[in-house]
Amino acid sequence: MGAGGGDSVRQAVVASVAGLPRQFWWLWTSTLINRLGAFVATFLALYLTVERGYSASYAGLVGALYGLGGVVSSVVAGVATDRLGRRPTMLIAQLATAVSVALLGFMTDPVAIAVVACVVGMATNGSRPAVQAMMADIVAPEDRVRAFALNYWALNMGFAISSSLAGLLAQYGYLLLFLGEAALVLACAVVVFVKLPESRPSERTSEGSTAQEPVRPVSMTSVLRDGRFMTVVGLNLLLALLFQQAYVSLPVTMGQAGFSSSDFGLVIATNGVLIVLLQIPVTRFIEHRSPAALLIGSALLTGYGFGLTAFAGSVALFAVTVAVWTLGEIINSPTQMGLVVRLSPLHGRGRYQGMYALSWSVAALAAPLLGGTVIDRYGPEALWTGCAAVGTVAALGYGLLLRRMNAEDRARAAAPAPLTDAAGAVPRTGSVA
Repeated sequence: MGAGGGDSVRQAVVASVAGLPRQFWWLWTSTLINRLGAFVATFLALYLTVERGYSASYAGLVGALYGLGGVVSSVVAGVATDRLGRRPTMLIAQLATAVSVALLGFMTDPVAIAVVACVVGMATNGSRPAVQAMMADIVAPEDRVRAFALNYWALNMGFAISSSLAGLLAQYGYLLLFLGEAALVLACAVVVFVKLPESRPSERTSEGSTAQEPVRPVSMTSVLRDGRFMTVVGLNLLLALLFQQAYVSLPVTMGQAGFSSSDFGLVIATNGVLIVLLQIPVTRFIEHRSPAALLIGSALLTGYGFGLTAFAGSVALFAVTVAVWTLGEIINSPTQMGLVVRLSPLHGRGRYQGMYALSWSVAALAAPLLGGTVIDRYGPEALWTGCAAVGTVAALGYGLLLRRMNAEDRARAAAPAPLTDAAGAVPRTGSVA
């Protein structure tokens, strides 16, 4: 049975990675390298308060400016991805990240630190729309959920390793964190430059799309007027606000209940461990299932997972709540990315991905303020109960949106084909013989 079990695991791994193009794996490798060097954002607050001796309020201001930089770059990088191309946008963002992160390590003036931190936030978030757009370009539609899941797995694997490595490097000086991240981001840029050709579709064709769609200009105004897509962005913002509570409100709640920082570390580690262990097998299970059921279920798991925090009174119970919302995260991430690509026109993928990334950046900026305000005024129980309500609203929103989309698809499929003449051409009404 042991050999059979090993064969089953081997077959599952092969099935999970088979059939994806080589270019995807180079993109996946660049993502992993980039995330392995994600030191600074994780330890920035500790660096400012412990190493530099600044106040917690100043550290919060710098963190907010870092988030503001991400908000700005989400839109700018989305436009650049469509206009300049995926590859140039990634290279510009990665080179800017390497330079600005290294520079931040040498800054001592508080104003200079704040300004450079904002630039770092812009640069580090600048490659996200390009990476997602390139992945949609090069992976076949039927493999996209799996590809996005593998990329998400790489992000979390890299983050888990970088968090541990950063703690060791910090013992020898925080400057090593800044220079180490700059070096790894440069290595990522080298992979992109050497191994990843441009994938932006030709403006004259729609090759690579699931349908032969007409080539039409896409602007940010077009994105904002796309009601279905902006509904997805709004629903994702609700869920992103929930996920961000894990890094702001959860440690505050545990601290108020008398738990230590090491207790919080054990609890939040549940998230990374489960994603690394379960992302690939869960994706194999959900890959060809209904997106509606998956998105509704993931929203409920996320909302009620956070909602259960109101009843947690031990490290074990806090870990259980993290496990519940982590399962929602594992299901939601690749499924929602597949929906975003489905709704994005071929020649506007960069702008659409930029708007989608904007929802995450706004959540990262707003969640600390919202969570802290609710806890201070109404108590942590009110916050976690509100999270359950937000998850329920998101689930209802996904249900209504996807039911409408399915109805439109059925109506389109049932519509009669246009009449053609004997030569197979569609006659033009109102023409003069």
